[in-house]
Amino acid sequence: MAELSKRVGLLGAGYIAKWHAEALRRQRGVEISAVCDLSTDAAKSLADAYGAPQVFASLDEMLAANAVDCVHVLTPPQTHFSAASKILEVGLAAFVEKPCAISSADCRMLVRLADAHGARLGVNHNFLMLPSYDKLKADIESDVLGPIDTLEVNWQFPLAPLRSGPFGLWMLREPGNLLFEVGPHLYAFVTDLLGEFTTIEVRLRNPISLPGGVTHYQTWQIVGEGAGAGITLNLSLVEGCDNRSVRLRGLGGVAVYDFAQDTYQLQTPKMQDIVIGPLAAQLSVAGQALKTGLANAARQVASVNRLAPYGLSISNAVSRFYSDWEKSAPVDPRLSIDQAIQSTEMIEAALAIAKSQFATSRPISRTAAAAPQNGETVLIIGGTGFIGRALTSALADRGYAVRIFSRGAGAGFDRPDGRVSVFTGSLKSSDDLAEAMQGVSAVFHLARATESSWQGYVENDVNVTKLIGEACLRANVRRLVYTGTIDSYDASRPERPITEETPFDDGLEQRNLYARSKAACEEALKSLEREQNLPLVIVRPGIVIGKGGPLQHWGIAMWRGATACKLWGGGKNTLPFVLVDDVADGLVQSLETPEIEGRSFNLIGDPMLSALDYFDAVSDANGVKVRAVATPIWTYFTVDVVKYWAKRLLAKQIGLTKPSFRDWMSRAQLSPYENQTAKDVLGWRPESVRERFIQRGIVDACLFGIDGGQGRYLSSASEDHRGSAQVEKKKSEALVKSA
Repeated sequence: MAELSKRVGLLGAGYIAKWHAEALRRQRGVEISAVCDLSTDAAKSLADAYGAPQVFASLDEMLAANAVDCVHVLTPPQTHFSAASKILEVGLAAFVEKPCAISSADCRMLVRLADAHGARLGVNHNFLMLPSYDKLKADIESDVLGPIDTLEVNWQFPLAPLRSGPFGLWMLREPGNLLFEVGPHLYAFVTDLLGEFTTIEVRLRNPISLPGGVTHYQTWQIVGEGAGAGITLNLSLVEGCDNRSVRLRGLGGVAVYDFAQDTYQLQTPKMQDIVIGPLAAQLSVAGQALKTGLANAARQVASVNRLAPYGLSISNAVSRFYSDWEKSAPVDPRLSIDQAIQSTEMIEAALAIAKSQFATSRPISRTAAAAPQNGETVLIIGGTGFIGRALTSALADRGYAVRIFSRGAGAGFDRPDGRVSVFTGSLKSSDDLAEAMQGVSAVFHLARATESSWQGYVENDVNVTKLIGEACLRANVRRLVYTGTIDSYDASRPERPITEETPFDDGLEQRNLYARSKAACEEALKSLEREQNLPLVIVRPGIVIGKGGPLQHWGIAMWRGATACKLWGGGKNTLPFVLVDDVADGLVQSLETPEIEGRSFNLIGDPMLSALDYFDAVSDANGVKVRAVATPIWTYFTVDVVKYWAKRLLAKQIGLTKPSFRDWMSRAQLSPYENQTAKDVLGWRPESVRERFIQRGIVDACLFGIDGGQGRYLSSASEDHRGSAQVEKKKSEALVKSA
């Protein structure tokens, strides 16, 4: 009789859970039998996508139901120990995402629990499971590299939440949390290759103060030694070129493993003479790169990109964990709790040295002196986002009490006047919405869903927006301000200006899901306005830029890295840019202007910059050339068609949106926008001076995460860091002069 499949439960239904679900779907002898998440909607969505029959809202419920044999722990790091303990205590297997726990003592406790209950325990350090890493290990074990002299591990990869949030993430609550979040990737290589590491020095650079007062260090260099080798760990989270690699120098050669790309190069002395030798060396490297590149490309095409390096590494880790289990073999050392204990001890040692350098003050910042409190309380749904944070500050500074509706604990809204509070609840709960709106005079709805299917948008965006509108009616609020998007227009026609009177694209069913969903949300609210007199005002911001926003803004270009992108078309047409502070002002005026219910306003700044102008200014402000390549729209459409049929025929996906040439044309924002209505009706005054627009939207935005670029618009790093009035004056003078 064939052995029954292992029943697997996924604890957590976030981003990483989808990768684990894909890996499990490829693994023989296992089935996803349950998904558990505090958000049952998220759990159900994931369960439906991967055929899991049961959904739970708590781990205790899932364990009590006897629904699983193993649980993948995919929740935030601070919850790993508690969750894994419960799983092991009932004798079930646990496969935990890194870090296993946030203390080595907790890791050892998990070992004792696993031993006491005969339970299997694995920890996913997934970048140790790629084919190129196997080649590196083979060359070490065969003595090709010889004894290791130096080891350098690099994780130099942007971390966008440091600059644009959400700031409530666990990893951003304390400066040491970043090392627990990212550090296991680096230390796993040290423990696997050398087995030991004595930290000698920790150097911290590029501090950044987040809203709420926590100061993080975006660049860490950790220096030490182990097993006779010098070791350097480089961690950099500022914007820049992706360098996630391991470099080993042995007595017999130099090896470079790029774990972001799954490539490996070995350089050894060549036998040829001094004339041919350099050429032979480069041909050897080129040959290795070509062979690996072809193999990786073939794998990614065959899997419709689901086995790109990140997905492949998780797939291999999951496969190894379950295949060893099936053979009753010990857990692979690369996935073992012993590896996790060593890595955690190394992180603790580095933090013990680094903590003396952490900023001790936690200042609470304010953007302006607040006006006297006006007695009104407003609710912001989506207040933790880029625009939401700016709106929160603008309202509080004008005297409003602001209540933020959030799924989790909010962060970064501390003010000495106490005018900002956070309400935690579910947008799908009428009771939560009613409670949040108690005592509220007005509501701003800025939230948006991010889904991969139209059904997902209907459930989590359109239906939720309708619930919010109905809740506003029951609460008798005086105004609901909803933020739509200009993406719902057909912006593919340069000869037609777009105003508030311009109808949306009549082919929205073939447009991108976000544009389609936001238009459907508007229609749901307008129906409530027509039928039940919902006091509705709609605003549609343009391409919003400014401090706290992302560098890699996809409304401007298709990004291929921090300094490389493909423009939507030629990039010469003026784009509908607008500053985030101006959007916040427009939203406040949409609340305060009387008798505008039923109106809509496009919050578009005055015509300023094309995409090419924007990138020239970004390059000048930061002293780095941003490569923005003009790209014909038909090439995007052609690639989209190929992907569409590959997903349908190879991956057997259903419910896909057919490619639309007009959708791609609209991304270029070829149509000009007019903003006179917002100016006339709201009294809105967006920035009208090009030089100040660049200063506020690009220079002051600190897009790369570090101050002190050497371009036309910035003073030296030391001057900018001091932030004195004199320096600000110099900046302004230099800015005007350069213009």
